[in-house]
Amino acid sequence: MTPAAAIERARALLLAEGFSEIGRGTRGESFYFGLPSAEGQLRVANHARTPKQRLKHPEVVVSLVVTGPLSEAALRERLSATLRDFRARLQPTMAIRTF
Repeated sequence: MTPAAAIERARALLLAEGFSEIGRGTRGESFYFGLPSAEGQLRVANHARTPKQRLKHPEVVVSLVVTGPLSEAALRERLSATLRDFRARLQPTMAIRTF
């Protein structure tokens, strides 16, 4: 599927996972999702963020970037990895105590 179709499919899959679309980029090429119980955001876009964007918007904890055609299987695999990373970043880190 084309990048635009893959992004639309990813949006539908995220909504089915319980995410809510909470924002869009000004050019309509980036979509932001969140979970009711989580503070971070997941981004789906056709381009990577710049270092300046990363500094300005630390609430975006992970992005799924689609720049080329993908099969349904490839999209699902990348989305699964993105969801795994999203959930891992929301888990509280356990401090290791040294004696």
